[in-house]
Amino acid sequence: MDRWLIAGLGNPGPGYAGNRHNAGFMVLDELAARAGGRFKAHKSRAEVCETSGAILAKPLTYMNLSGGPVKALSDFYKIGPDRLIVVHDELDVPYGALRAKLGGGDNGHNGLKSITKVLGTRDYLRVRFGIGRPPGRMDAASFVLRDFATMERKDLPFLVDRAADVVESLMTRGLEATQNDFHRADLNISGPPR
Repeated sequence: MDRWLIAGLGNPGPGYAGNRHNAGFMVLDELAARAGGRFKAHKSRAEVCETSGAILAKPLTYMNLSGGPVKALSDFYKIGPDRLIVVHDELDVPYGALRAKLGGGDNGHNGLKSITKVLGTRDYLRVRFGIGRPPGRMDAASFVLRDFATMERKDLPFLVDRAADVVESLMTRGLEATQNDFHRADLNISGPPR
């Protein structure tokens, strides 16, 4: 069976680990834990965990250069954009909600911008991890590079777990079934369908 390439976006290093911008890394860590795998350095400038159904990848180039490692891994493992899922934080989705989609714009997300440019296509699957808009007049760039707020951190493990479920559903059941299940009850903390 053809494997998938799952790229979780974030910035490397402990200083960024709890940032909203690192939601993609958090979800990939959960997927690796479920598979009983460990991330190892790869020549593509990413950390990689190989599982039976997927190559899990965390680019180590900083967000705005994520495309280089994703393309290198795509070439190395011979996996096309039709088998790529990118997990990323999303300002235009409220915190507590997850969205799966195929293609579309990058909404100013530098990681997606880099991947789309390097691959030459927007047609890859995305799992959008809602982080909501910044409060007041806070700059979006500052907001994404801040850690999740105390109240948000309480629900973060649950949301990371659900986002990993969305990735697994995309791989096994496809986009439409995944959207039907995970979009219908806006994954509010109080009790999404299980």
